[in-house]
Amino acid sequence: MSENKMGSYPINKILWTMGLPMVFSMVLQALYNVVDTVFVINMGEEEIKANLALTYVFPIQIFMIAVGVGTGIGINALLSRALGEGDKKKIGLTLGNGIFVGTAIYIIFLLFGLFASKWFLSIQTNDVEIINIGTEYLKIVTILSFGAVGFNVFERFLQATGKTQYSTIAQVAGAVTNIILDYIFIYPCKMGVAGAAYATIIGQIVSLLVAVIFHYFFNREIKHGIKDMVPNRRIVGSIYRVGWSAMLMQALLSINMFVMIKVFSINQDAEIINGTYGIYYKIQQIALFSCFGLSNTIISLLAFNVGLGNKERIKACINWGIIDTIIVAGVITIIFELFASSIANLFGLTAQGNNKEQIVSLCQTSIRIASIGYVFMAISLAIQGILQAYRKSVTPLFISLLRLIIIIVPIALIFINFGNAKDVIWWAFPITEILTAVVSLILLKFTKEIKEAFL
Repeated sequence: MSENKMGSYPINKILWTMGLPMVFSMVLQALYNVVDTVFVINMGEEEIKANLALTYVFPIQIFMIAVGVGTGIGINALLSRALGEGDKKKIGLTLGNGIFVGTAIYIIFLLFGLFASKWFLSIQTNDVEIINIGTEYLKIVTILSFGAVGFNVFERFLQATGKTQYSTIAQVAGAVTNIILDYIFIYPCKMGVAGAAYATIIGQIVSLLVAVIFHYFFNREIKHGIKDMVPNRRIVGSIYRVGWSAMLMQALLSINMFVMIKVFSINQDAEIINGTYGIYYKIQQIALFSCFGLSNTIISLLAFNVGLGNKERIKACINWGIIDTIIVAGVITIIFELFASSIANLFGLTAQGNNKEQIVSLCQTSIRIASIGYVFMAISLAIQGILQAYRKSVTPLFISLLRLIIIIVPIALIFINFGNAKDVIWWAFPITEILTAVVSLILLKFTKEIKEAFL
């Protein structure tokens, strides 16, 4: 049934049917970090330092997501294509090797958490208290990251067969768990930042368990055996042929945040700007991850129809993929513009002190200005998904480099030297998105496979 849907249902209908659950799932993933920040910044004592600690830790959390999502996209593209081709052996090997690489990734993060957490904090700040708070949080979310890594793998198994509703249910279960435990651990139990970390990883473990149950009980048309989990160089290579660029693209988000923090630190208002940026970045991920949700749907749907060789459906998927991603980003832009004040005030429910009030005010400014670029961001991300479905790697990576390093860093360096930098620095974001979208459209137009599809 899943194969027939992706190969026969009207593209715009199946794109929304598969895409909306994925968008919802990705938004919930972004909300993990937003919820943590809301609770932490309203703890009362030392909330500013706690917020800065989470800001400095966040690049590693983004990197963890990057590795998981990049690997997942590689699994998704390979599995969807194998489904379209009807290659049962390849399907089994992809499932088994997906579980293998997920296990290997977790071991890497486990070792980082044990031996490199404090070092990472110390290269960003000399404040001993912030280092200690951040190290405690980072150790928990890395050492116990098997839930997040494992969920990324099993989520893709469900998405590749069109069962996105199940991955969404798993994500919702984890998110609800996280929100409830955030409150319990931080307030009644008074566990502070560590409580936020434990709430997050327990939520991720719940999501993994639910996804595993759904896969083995409701995803029976794709199967694997124990032997399929033995590393297969060809399959792992195929996963990362697409996945490595997706991983790097996501990892650039981590590098981008790390570099931007350094850029903002040049200014005399660095603490206020970085505090605001840490909050804004997590809010902005709601829009970013929503577009990723549809971009990932494009990968599954387009890769499947490329496997079938259906030219008309390929064209429809490309056209509707871009249009629908723009629609999602446009809706989020309108919501952010209308409710910027309410969103910013979530981070100041117990505001104490001028510094915190300034951050809340600046957060509202950043949301209103930066969200102007979301529609253009949607164009770039949709095009990346289209190119990844064709197993392209270099061009999507170049688009990410434009968005996250090549264009934005020079523009930010210019704005940060303005006298009113804390108010105007946010214009660097929409300017970057507009320029990147223009380049992305040009690159799409001159891609050989796209030209052939529209002949």
